[in-house]
Amino acid sequence: RRWPRRHVPAEESLSYAAPVAPRVAAGGWSGGSGTRLCRRLCTYNERDDRALEEEVEKKFGWILKIFFIGTAGLVGWQFFPYMGDNLLQQSITLLHVKDPLFKRMGASRLARFAVDDERRMKVVEMGGAQEILNVLEGAKDDKTRKEALKALVALAKSDKAAGFLDKAGAYAIVSSTPNSPEYAEIEACKTSL
Repeated sequence: RRWPRRHVPAEESLSYAAPVAPRVAAGGWSGGSGTRLCRRLCTYNERDDRALEEEVEKKFGWILKIFFIGTAGLVGWQFFPYMGDNLLQQSITLLHVKDPLFKRMGASRLARFAVDDERRMKVVEMGGAQEILNVLEGAKDDKTRKEALKALVALAKSDKAAGFLDKAGAYAIVSSTPNSPEYAEIEACKTSL
């Protein structure tokens, strides 16, 4: 059965739910009642809009979080000291600085890095052992001597590194280091070396 075509105002078409579908079938989507159906089904709803905005905000928030985490990882890889060769290079560079505080920091870092034979040999190969000996030889305060001796003790736990230290004259340098009444560790480090 076909419904007759007649012009129905928009307000009236919203009140008649049943006759709309047959009119769409008869008239198609190209005109008249098809446009009204589209308007009726595709209405603007504030709740849908808010939900859509919230979803976009969540996705954008996750994109920002991922970006910031990636940036933090990249910065950490470049600047944090426990990332491999970068630590060694920075620590050895600190041993060249004239300020005793930086020399202590460099020696302390090398001592913490030298936890196994492979890492100890890496310190020796990059010139860190020789620089620690130079720091110990030129140290004017007990704190710097103590940190340099601790680093040498950490390096001497490896036989190959101990052999290098022996060839570099570490025995003479360590034995010429004065004892300290404040730091008993200096005497303990000298004895263990």
